[in-house]
Amino acid sequence: INMLALNASSFFAGANLQRIQEQCSITIQLCEERKMVIFMVQAQQFQRSSSKLIGTGEEPKHSSEGQDILASNSSVLRSYHYHTAYISFIFRSYDDTIENIEKYFALQENTWGILFLAQAVHAFHTGLISFWVARKSKEQRWYQRGNQSKLALRSWAESSQWTFENKWYLLEAEESFCNNDVESAKTYYEKAVTSAKLHKFVHEEALAHELAAYFYFELGEREQTMEHLILAHEKYLEWGALGKCDSLLKFVEFMKKLWHEGAMS
Repeated sequence: INMLALNASSFFAGANLQRIQEQCSITIQLCEERKMVIFMVQAQQFQRSSSKLIGTGEEPKHSSEGQDILASNSSVLRSYHYHTAYISFIFRSYDDTIENIEKYFALQENTWGILFLAQAVHAFHTGLISFWVARKSKEQRWYQRGNQSKLALRSWAESSQWTFENKWYLLEAEESFCNNDVESAKTYYEKAVTSAKLHKFVHEEALAHELAAYFYFELGEREQTMEHLILAHEKYLEWGALGKCDSLLKFVEFMKKLWHEGAMS
């Protein structure tokens, strides 16, 4: 259990992804030897997410017992859909994000063990996803879910500024983006970046830069867009998320093509 907690806390704190992969492999081997299948399945989820971010894309090999747990244990299944929604969100796969976040919310929240430790991070990522979906779908329920997450993170930030302040600021920025409150969004994106940097959450500093870039892209502010994308790429690289770096470069090429076509028309 301690090793599983280490995997989770390392992943959520933005530790080097290659190191997390190694930790997960050790945990999985130990769980397999001791027939601790439910903990092995949890460790495999962190291993899978790390693998996707690194760019190897390796899928875990679940035993028949592991497959049964994924099918029958609501806490484990909810965690699985969280991880899948998070990775889909990071790689901006809208349909996959929607499919898995709906399943995440549909499952009863029986928080135990590692899910309890991850509750705040789940709220953070589901809040970011909800605001993204709200902007695209215009459905009020997604805005409400995002707002609930924002209020939760604001409360946690009051008790632990170091851990939660940057997350709250980023949710404030995304909500302001939803509300077309441009000046507030600019302020909160900057605060989110600064707080993540100050508190040494390199992965969340990268994410704040990336989401700020999408915001400025929508405003048509090219210089700010490119500045934030370059910094996002730099921080994702520092995290070890090579797969995400490749994905971000593809978006940069797509964006430049759109700008070029706009200039030519």
